[in-house]
Amino acid sequence: MRTLLVTLGVVAVVLIVLGLLLKALKWLLILGVVALLASIVLGVVKGRRALR
Repeated sequence: MRTLLVTLGVVAVVLIVLGLLLKALKWLLILGVVALLASIVLGVVKGRRALR
């Protein structure tokens, strides 16, 4: 599961950077932010489950 979270984080960062470089494609920035938020939420949820 950790590999999936790292992969989502990397994809999110790449999409955010591409979105910033190509301002005409704002949807890349939005998708990157959504993917980053999803990876953070999944990381927190999995981290709390691991502590229990």
